[in-house]
Amino acid sequence: MDTSNLSNLLSIAIRAALLAGEEILKIYQTDFSVEYKADESPLTLADQHAHRIIAETLSPCGIPLLSEEGDTIPYSERKNWKSLWIVDPLDGTKEFVKKNGEFTVNIALIENQRPVLGVIYQPTARILYFASRETGSFRCENAVPGDAAAELLETLFQRAQKLPLERGRKTYTLVASRSHRGEETEAFIAGVKATHPDLTIVSAGSSLKFCLVAEGTADLYPRFGPTSEWDTAAGQAIVECAGGTVVDGETNRTLLYNRGNILNPSFLVKGRH
Repeated sequence: MDTSNLSNLLSIAIRAALLAGEEILKIYQTDFSVEYKADESPLTLADQHAHRIIAETLSPCGIPLLSEEGDTIPYSERKNWKSLWIVDPLDGTKEFVKKNGEFTVNIALIENQRPVLGVIYQPTARILYFASRETGSFRCENAVPGDAAAELLETLFQRAQKLPLERGRKTYTLVASRSHRGEETEAFIAGVKATHPDLTIVSAGSSLKFCLVAEGTADLYPRFGPTSEWDTAAGQAIVECAGGTVVDGETNRTLLYNRGNILNPSFLVKGRH
């Protein structure tokens, strides 16, 4: 497998995300049914259809795929992978079910346990975030499925804004989960308020919290509740390629991937500013 051409792989990942987003919106606009997994997390046809589209689009790359909706792959097999895609075909299924629009398609490329490329697409808003360690991070508005055509991807890159965005002075801002905020998060927020009395708190669903930090809308995103590698890999790539950091709460080092346990420890996301 060759991951040296990150620009080509980024284009393929963007195409996969846009096509998956189109399929998700088709189901979003219907009276869809909801099933529940063993851990009581919701599952819809949108999750499953998006997974199929992404897997088919990424398959020609010859890079193994770890997806929330794919087959369970034992660590004994995964541990030998130097590179892999980590995908959440529909991040924020709870938000999808609530129909509040705050759900995303997440695609990341991992190399030697570190995210080197990431794509996050919010279908309802038509906003696309993408990044690689070669190009930096970008945000593109009005990204539609038609942009997935190979000849149109170049114009999409030209329309995008490099992250972080320029911003005027504002209060220190922390972004927190819309659906998962426990006592540890509240205690952390209280500590930040001690040094930033004018602290502003915003809520967002899915991986959009990473995107808000990457673009400079928020300064900080703490997470103490449970997440999995596919919830964070693409967001971490976008934050890091924009000059920010994602720190493992247990090791105080960069959060790594393709670990034996795909459940993440607590982590802290900081923007460049």
